[in-house]
Amino acid sequence: MTFDVIGYVFIIIATARIFAEIFERIGYPGFLGEITAGLMLGTVLHDMPKDDLTLMAEFGVFFLMMYAGLELTPEEVRIGGRKSFPVYVITLILMLLITLPFTGYRVGADTIVVASILAVASAPIVIRLTRFFGQEFLHVALSYAVISEVGTLVILYLMINFKLHHLSYLELFIELLKDAIFLTVVLGVNYVIGIKQRLTIIRALRRLQSDEAVFGIVMILATSLALISEELGLHFSIGAFLVGLMIHSDLMGTKQYERVHTIISGVTYGIFAPIFFAWRGINFEAEFSLDVLYFFVVVYLVRILATTILVWERNVKVSLTRGAGIASFGVLGLLVGEVGYSYGVLSRHMYALASLSSILGIFVSATIGLVISHIGGNGDG
Repeated sequence: MTFDVIGYVFIIIATARIFAEIFERIGYPGFLGEITAGLMLGTVLHDMPKDDLTLMAEFGVFFLMMYAGLELTPEEVRIGGRKSFPVYVITLILMLLITLPFTGYRVGADTIVVASILAVASAPIVIRLTRFFGQEFLHVALSYAVISEVGTLVILYLMINFKLHHLSYLELFIELLKDAIFLTVVLGVNYVIGIKQRLTIIRALRRLQSDEAVFGIVMILATSLALISEELGLHFSIGAFLVGLMIHSDLMGTKQYERVHTIISGVTYGIFAPIFFAWRGINFEAEFSLDVLYFFVVVYLVRILATTILVWERNVKVSLTRGAGIASFGVLGLLVGEVGYSYGVLSRHMYALASLSSILGIFVSATIGLVISHIGGNGDG
């Protein structure tokens, strides 16, 4: 049976939300249910308008990254990043070393992109395991998730430019430097404005009579930075994330921040996030073989053991749960895999390896957290 676009959107959102509720009731994050709904829908829905639904899913990642930015402040990222960035670098190197045997020990674009996918953390799972982390470590874990997601998107687009435009290593370095300058300038301007113009901004926002006006200003800013990100060769969602990071309560005032947070949360998780997660499931491709399963087992064991050691506390349960949170992979890895495969940066085999590892890693880490929560324990140890 064939539907119009709105029909497919309705079916996807309704099914995704039903599955999300089921997964929430058994103790898993709802987005895992939405991915599962997509896996199921992909087998029964045919002739879907792929371009239209892909666009809707891209809105999903746009709002999800903006919402992720809203959950943190630049100061929290800075403080948490001191501990999480070294963990990310070590994890990325380990994932690169593990991936090498599957690419004939050749360091190429596909090896680097797959390694970056395998080093991602899932912010929803980190939030789910909050009570085991303690508030201080939550900043570290969320900072890791943010750093790994932004890092993966930067690496992907650098490798795409490198492969498509045949950049030299010097040109590749210049691209990386350009991206770093962009991020530094945006956060630097935000820091200066937050000190010198904060009261002016709060007063101006108070004069706005409607929530829609405040939301409209935020969307104009987010869209502008997203377009600049695209022009610089970065993923558009990085611009959206930066805006979310910038519009914290200290800059906007508590009331205006809550207005924006409520609207973005509703738009994100009520409409676009279910489509994004379900679309990842619908487009999921993997190879099921002993080699692929062996690859995942080795990757996951190395990653969770290394992460647990790097964030070790005296309490074994706390340390293992922290390790599982940071080693939770992420749905963004599926998106990066799709984009990399579509641009020819990833072979079909490497795309399948990365996709299956992302899905299994999310489920395994969520299960570890669920089991430990049933056993008992807290983040006070």
